[in-house]
Amino acid sequence: MHMHRPRLSPAVAEVRLAVRNALANARAVGVLRDDDLVLVALSGGPDSLALASATAFEAPKQQLRAGAVVVDHGLQPGSREVAETAARQAQHLGLAPVVVEHVRVGTAGGPEGAAREARYASITAVATTEGSPLILVGHTLDDQAETVLLGLARGSGPDSLSGMAPLARPRTDHHALTVGPSIARPLLGVRRAVTHQACADADLTPWTDPQNADPAFARVRVRERLIPSLQAELGPGVPEALARTADQLREDAAALDHFAEELAEELSEHSEAGISLSVSGLAANPAALRQRLVRLAVESEFGVVLSRVQTLEVCRLVTDWSGQGPLDLPGVRVERVGGRIAFAATPTPHR
Repeated sequence: MHMHRPRLSPAVAEVRLAVRNALANARAVGVLRDDDLVLVALSGGPDSLALASATAFEAPKQQLRAGAVVVDHGLQPGSREVAETAARQAQHLGLAPVVVEHVRVGTAGGPEGAAREARYASITAVATTEGSPLILVGHTLDDQAETVLLGLARGSGPDSLSGMAPLARPRTDHHALTVGPSIARPLLGVRRAVTHQACADADLTPWTDPQNADPAFARVRVRERLIPSLQAELGPGVPEALARTADQLREDAAALDHFAEELAEELSEHSEAGISLSVSGLAANPAALRQRLVRLAVESEFGVVLSRVQTLEVCRLVTDWSGQGPLDLPGVRVERVGGRIAFAATPTPHR
């Protein structure tokens, strides 16, 4: 097969270095071993195309195989042709296997959220089928900055402001078994302009998604209006500063999660009905740790992710106790019984 070899420009070199470091990091933490297959999530846009080109070059140097998954959401006219063009480009780069998936997008969570859910579910399924432990996605530093600003506007707290993780390990199921592949974002330190330049330097023709210029989407308004306005008023470097903020918050959040997991062993008791936490143990800890302990207990035991409002209601059973009755949350009943906060699964009503 003819292998596409771009000339080594500064932009191509920067993207390759980012991929090299991401693959080395995934290997260092035990996600990758020799001869593993890494899969690039390829849309055909400049970010994922630059990522695919760099991965095709770097993966073999680390004794890894590299393939691609192209997802056709079917939401725009000509989407099938876009997907087929992206697949041909991946093959030309020397990636194998190249899998094209045609998905149906639901409506839950709005159009962006539903498309993202369908995309990740499809890519994860392909990775599982192909035995790939790692998916690479093309989010850039600019995407990270936009994510932080959107989280700030929603008042989502540090977890959301932490942005996207460079390497996201799969969650464990109720039996502590790892489910699904890890996801790496090698380009979180690379500006979007660099990926565009890398494609131009490598004679690759990326697809331009018209939705990326549609102001109906909040992310597009942040990209096209808000960040340029912030830079005009505050000076250049706003995206980099936002990305640094995300890095720092992610480190803090990881530390708090670590402490919460250690404390959970001491404060929790399992029973047939579910799990309980010590009231005095929860009360003795700062609010940030207390809330994490509650969320961790509910998520690990019942697979339910509590919102901040729900978490604070549970914490009131500790800090603002005046004899109030049980809380009925989605899938979970919470009540204060003696010196413990007891969590039990809500029976599923029969239809």
